[in-house]
Order: sequence, then C-alpha cells, then structure tokens
Amino acid sequence: MTDTVKGPASYFPSIEKKYGRPITEWKDLIRSSPLTKHMEIVSWLKSEHGLGHGHANALVAHTLAENSGQ
Repeated sequence: MTDTVKGPASYFPSIEKKYGRPITEWKDLIRSSPLTKHMEIVSWLKSEHGLGHGHANALVAHTLAENSGQ
C-alpha cells in the first residue's frame, strides 16, 4: 500500500508534465529569487514563467515550508 501524496506536492507531477521542467529547477528558481513574500513569488512565477496560479502557489508554499523547516 502506498501513501497518497497530499498538499502542494500533489501538484508536482502535473507541473513537470505541463511546463517541462523538474520540480528541483522550480524550487532553485524560487530560492534564488530576491522576492521573499509568498504572493510576490507566485505573481512573479505567473508573469515571468507562465505558470498557472494553482501551480505557482503549490511550488511556493512547498518551497517556503521547506526553507522554514516546517
């Protein structure tokens, strides 16, 4: 029996398929951004990289949670 992935990470397979980049690249991009606020980064991913809101939000939420140790 395998556990179902929940939360932001559940979007990762569709993000990789739709945008053609691995999640590690998106996380590195987020970490290297000078922006620090969640919605600023979401807006940046949408405007500069063409991500949809849900995908951008999931990537940012997961990456910021990792960075804060949660």
